[in-house]
Amino acid sequence: MIEIGVSNLTKLYGVDKIFENVTFDVKTKDKVGLIGRNGTGKTTLMKILAGYEDYQNGQVNRRKGLTTGYLEQIPSYDDSSIALDVLNEAFSNLNEMKFQMEQLEKSFDKLKDSELEYAIAKYSSLHDIYEASDGYNTAEKLNRVLNGLEISERMQKSRFSMLSGGEKTRVILGKILLEEPELLLLDEPSNHLDIKSVEWLEEYLRAYNGTIIMISHDRYFLDRVVDKIIELEPDAAQTYYGNYSKYAAEKELRFLQAMKEYENQQKKIKKMEEQIQRYRIWGEMRDSDKMYKRAKELEKRLEKIDKINKPVIDKKAADFKVTGVERTGKQVISVDNIGKSFGSNKLFNNVSFTLFYKDSLCILGENGTGKSTILKIILNEIDPDFGVVKIGSNVKIGYLPQEVSFDKEDISIVDYFSYYYGISLGEARKELAKILFTGEDVYKHISTLSGGEKSRLKLGMLIYEKVNTLILDEPTNHLDIESREVLEESLTNYEGTLLFVSHDRYFVNKIATCIGEISNKEFMIYEYDYEGYKQEKMRIIERKSAIAEEKREKDVSLSKETYIKKKEEQRADEKAKRDLARMENNILQTENKIIELEKLLNSDSSQWDLTEYNDKYNEYINLKTKIEKMYSELDSLLAGV
Repeated sequence: MIEIGVSNLTKLYGVDKIFENVTFDVKTKDKVGLIGRNGTGKTTLMKILAGYEDYQNGQVNRRKGLTTGYLEQIPSYDDSSIALDVLNEAFSNLNEMKFQMEQLEKSFDKLKDSELEYAIAKYSSLHDIYEASDGYNTAEKLNRVLNGLEISERMQKSRFSMLSGGEKTRVILGKILLEEPELLLLDEPSNHLDIKSVEWLEEYLRAYNGTIIMISHDRYFLDRVVDKIIELEPDAAQTYYGNYSKYAAEKELRFLQAMKEYENQQKKIKKMEEQIQRYRIWGEMRDSDKMYKRAKELEKRLEKIDKINKPVIDKKAADFKVTGVERTGKQVISVDNIGKSFGSNKLFNNVSFTLFYKDSLCILGENGTGKSTILKIILNEIDPDFGVVKIGSNVKIGYLPQEVSFDKEDISIVDYFSYYYGISLGEARKELAKILFTGEDVYKHISTLSGGEKSRLKLGMLIYEKVNTLILDEPTNHLDIESREVLEESLTNYEGTLLFVSHDRYFVNKIATCIGEISNKEFMIYEYDYEGYKQEKMRIIERKSAIAEEKREKDVSLSKETYIKKKEEQRADEKAKRDLARMENNILQTENKIIELEKLLNSDSSQWDLTEYNDKYNEYINLKTKIEKMYSELDSLLAGV
């Protein structure tokens, strides 16, 4: 059954056309991801579907009686409301039924005969509806949402107007989920949620017994929740079946098919044009009306061909490529045993890690655990309560905060860029064009820019400065999917070192070479990408579970001596595996060093100082001897595993 049908929809703001020719259907229990570049009108379309915006042309047809819940990006509510009261409004109908049932119960002793029969019948009817609506489980449902979205007791007791933007979004999202409408319209539902809450929301929406349309830039979220993608373009809406990864593959396939059709038609047109030319030449050479007639006929056939436009992939995405950065020392940032509290609120203890050249470390943790605080301590913006931070040699740090501001915001973008770096307006415009500030946009005052535009400008400035160490706090906030993918590609090829905080798991998995996690006020490093980190976390949980099970079994059936022997064997086995992995890694590093030295020693000898050459040659011979011993040790380790 079709829940919403959209046909040839057009939306204008004054003379500005937002989109046109938008057509798609959403069926019962579809889970749809609405995607598109920033500015294509996704939020506007969502408001039209919710009935909050009008439109100029086309049709929007909703199933009669369809109940809808709409989560705006920036929710508003009565200033006097307490957050918990807002959430409980989801049960207003159930609470009214419960109140009526209680009143009827109280009246039973006072009524007789037909009046009593009527009251009992009414009570029975209300009770059946209340039970069918799961009214007896409202407390359980509320607690599930409160815990899942991490709506704390402080938030519950606060006035809605006093909450932060992210907290307001969580409360309204919770209210909508508790209402359980047949159609959920969600505009960036994972914004302001930490990874734990996002994963909870994913599971909730996957199991949701209704229809969902959501706007999201979170590709990991889209992959796990949706089964259909609608891509909004200025002149159409394209529908793809499957999650985001399937959409990306299907879009590329459609492009290749369209290009093939275009090229085949171009070949056909070229052949017809050549034949028309031949007919004309033959007609002129032979003075033949018949040849001229054939040329005319073929021209008419050519005119009637419905020509295919050449397909193009819109590459209008910000260029975040960073090249030509200077090399730092091996150790870039060393953090030794730092801790921080604000009053009685202890954030973390004993945070220690070393960031080496070309490392890419992502710091994860729930909201409020101190991720951004660690970055600010490293940047010397905040002092730690204890511990030391050391910055390595030749390190040039560039920092992108969550909320970007500039020292001069009352001047134009191009004037600021030119003034800040002492370059010409022409050169400034050239650099700004790389990050999509072109035409009249460069004359916008910085104070008028959106959060996303300010982040884009700041990133462009860091790129221009050729910093060799980037510290990024939620760098994908405000970026559309295309710009996120360009940023990912650029950072993957970045010749420097990265330290960043992000909730974008897709981004983290592509960029991070290791993960640092704050949990229970403690910090732990995982030498994996995001997927490897998740697997290691699962292994840790399984190991803890296995240890608990072993303890139980030991207490029930194993003697103390047998248990100890078994544990020693397990430890020895685990140590052998660790030693093997360490040896394999050492061999790989040594082999790479040998290859580098071989290339160096085989290079132009006229450039060498004799002493330096002998040193390199001796180092090469020593490494060759060393690696033979390492292979011998590896054979022994393999025999023991």
